[in-house]
Amino acid sequence: MNTLRAHWQRSGPVRRIFTALGLFLSAIALICSVLVTTELIAGYAAFSWARDLNDVKKPSAATLEHGAYLAKVGNCAACHTARGGAAFAGGKAIHTPFGAVYTSNITPDIATGIGRWSAQAFYRAMHEGRSADGHMLTPAFPYTNYTHVTRQDTDALYAYFMHDVQPVAQANTAHALPFPFNTQLALAVWRVLFFEAADALGTAPAIQPAASIAPATPASSGHQATTKTIATHAQFPWASGTKGTKNAEIERGAYLVRGLGHCSACHAQRNALGATRNDLLLGGALMPMQDWYAPSLMDATQAGVMHWPVADVVALLQTGVAPSASVAGPMAEVVAKSTQYWSLADLQATAAYLQSLPETIPTPQGERAGNAPAPDTHSGPYLRGSDLFAQHCATCHGALGQGLQLAGSNGLPAVALPALAGNRAVSMANAANMVRIIVGGGYAPSTAGNPRPFGMPPFVHVLSDEDIAAVTTYVRTAWGNQGSPVSAAQVLRHRKGLMN
Repeated sequence: MNTLRAHWQRSGPVRRIFTALGLFLSAIALICSVLVTTELIAGYAAFSWARDLNDVKKPSAATLEHGAYLAKVGNCAACHTARGGAAFAGGKAIHTPFGAVYTSNITPDIATGIGRWSAQAFYRAMHEGRSADGHMLTPAFPYTNYTHVTRQDTDALYAYFMHDVQPVAQANTAHALPFPFNTQLALAVWRVLFFEAADALGTAPAIQPAASIAPATPASSGHQATTKTIATHAQFPWASGTKGTKNAEIERGAYLVRGLGHCSACHAQRNALGATRNDLLLGGALMPMQDWYAPSLMDATQAGVMHWPVADVVALLQTGVAPSASVAGPMAEVVAKSTQYWSLADLQATAAYLQSLPETIPTPQGERAGNAPAPDTHSGPYLRGSDLFAQHCATCHGALGQGLQLAGSNGLPAVALPALAGNRAVSMANAANMVRIIVGGGYAPSTAGNPRPFGMPPFVHVLSDEDIAAVTTYVRTAWGNQGSPVSAAQVLRHRKGLMN
């Protein structure tokens, strides 16, 4: 010790700084190594007893029904059922910026599925992102959301998969991930940096089911320049001081949105390593590898519903259409395969939660997205876009972009052919969705409440990139819309994304 002290005292100031920095970095590296090593070995120790313990006791009919409902809420079939394949047998490729991840067989087949898993192993997979043998699962399986699901609900899901799903003998396909993303070490590092399992939860927030919902009136087209403030959302963004039934309803909605609904998988921004920056901040993001923009749920000029009647939010999630909006693209699939089956009480709770989100400050009216200048209505591109709109679009959307509304089967107004004038989806700063719909077509989902939706045909083989850019720019800037122009280069990028 005296020798080290003497050596330190003889060192110059610069050398002392570099020595201290080296010691600090070494300590950080040691801590990280311990954490990564713990991730690598802890799972195998914890799971060595959880294999081959299938809980064979027949669950109650109520448990099976609840599990089947939760599988719809989580939209499990969307990923775990390949096109043309058996239900829940896996094999579907999930394309990510790091390579293709193939979903696993979650049928109760003994050899290739989860037939030998225990309820505890299933819970650990949902809660901690580890398979029954302890190996770490890729975060393409959204365990970062499912970690918030209660043990009670995971047990109901387990019962459904083990007793109500047909076993299918289909071996899992190996992921097509390059080195080092195909290693457990890389996953361990990712988990140390970005994942922390939620506290174990016993009972999910519940509310009494509502018997009916009153018919809604169309939402006002004028944007109210109001900004909500939430006292704190360190863990729960609904902690704003509200009490009683409304607060319980918001809690239930938050549980659904954050957990099985995994809305942040699309609507939250991700960093360079694919981790969501904050699953409470559903501020909108370009979906990796799909080239669709999941709009912000916290911005009333994008997809925020703070100023909507609750009935309109419920209608959009249940049928895919509402008086002032309709869904298309990936969200249409979510409605078709998942949210249309949610109970009315859960849809109302989800609406309550979405309306409780803190509202971001919208772009001031009269200021174009991206500070783009007002269009020159006498320019060649604008006139070209106007001519193309009159030729291909005005028959359905109206010469003034007013659209067409028909009465829905449930007595509520339903969007048949959406208005483009004043349409917030048209004027968003990110024009990806509009270009994609013009290029590849746009269709609302077929649901029980809207079984025969209107759709828009694709123009990918009809219009050139320059034509699509011109008509898109025209629609985004005509009739008072405040969108920025779109270039042919942007159209080309989205067209390539559609063809991939």
